[in-house]
Amino acid sequence: MIIKSLELETVCGITSKLPDNELPEIAFAGKSNVGKSSLINALMNRKSLARTSATPGKTQTINFYNVNKELYLVDLPGYGYAKVSPKEKEQWGKLIERYLHGSTQLRAVFLLIDIRHDPGNNDKLMYDWIVDQGYNPIIIATKVDKLKRSQIAKHVKMVKEGLNLVPRTKIIPFSSVSKQGKDEIWQIMEMELTDGSEME
Repeated sequence: MIIKSLELETVCGITSKLPDNELPEIAFAGKSNVGKSSLINALMNRKSLARTSATPGKTQTINFYNVNKELYLVDLPGYGYAKVSPKEKEQWGKLIERYLHGSTQLRAVFLLIDIRHDPGNNDKLMYDWIVDQGYNPIIIATKVDKLKRSQIAKHVKMVKEGLNLVPRTKIIPFSSVSKQGKDEIWQIMEMELTDGSEME
């Protein structure tokens, strides 16, 4: 897709009313420091659209990016950050739940997993929870540039088995450095959007 226009249109905190959007939405979930901001910046061909931070847990809101006035890219709060209080974690969880339950335009959910490590308990809980909401998340295995090429297949299998994925779940190895996987993610996004209408 050619990015013609891009705007951070809505930011929703814990007490915010979620927008009643008319455009289709694609959501991205992942634990803190998994590389979600870097992924969004790569997809949008921007260097600092989504703020990356040395401090995990910085994304505490749901951010709605209007892309070409055709779709919303929805950045969900990072989860699993140890230094956040249990109360805050619970509030973020309720915010994500409210969105997944309440959005009438959500077409697909991408779940980011660090390919270098076995999925953690928070990753497993988030995956199972998204499935319970009726979605079959597409897995983006981030930071693939940190592995040798010969290690990738083994680590993809590790992610697959660690999450106990639903059969035929898509796993996309991704690197924000080399942009590996970027085109494949866009292809899936475009397939998920609208009733077969073509996007430029």
